[in-house]
Amino acid sequence: MSHPAPESEKTPAAAAPAAAPSEAPRAAAPSRRPDTGRRRPPFPVRRKVCRFCADKVRDIDYKQIQVLRAFLTDTGKILSSRITGNCAGHQRSLSRAIKRARNLALLPYVTY
Repeated sequence: MSHPAPESEKTPAAAAPAAAPSEAPRAAAPSRRPDTGRRRPPFPVRRKVCRFCADKVRDIDYKQIQVLRAFLTDTGKILSSRITGNCAGHQRSLSRAIKRARNLALLPYVTY
């Protein structure tokens, strides 16, 4: 035989305070900043140019450690082309050269 539920479980609406009838539902609060679209940078952004295309380099050599180090962070991670400005083809060959140099212990792997 089931026991009757306590009074608090029978009427959940009675337990919660009812909203005052004079309060109408409010519209969503306006955002703090007005939507002005995209912000213009404070100074003109100069487009980055691929260093290897500018020098007309065909192949990136894994033995040129000083060149490869310019494209690594302090911890040894490869910088993205968005930061360096390399084109897609040279970024791929650069990362391949860095990985070859790491494999031959010419460059360090990622260190923390």
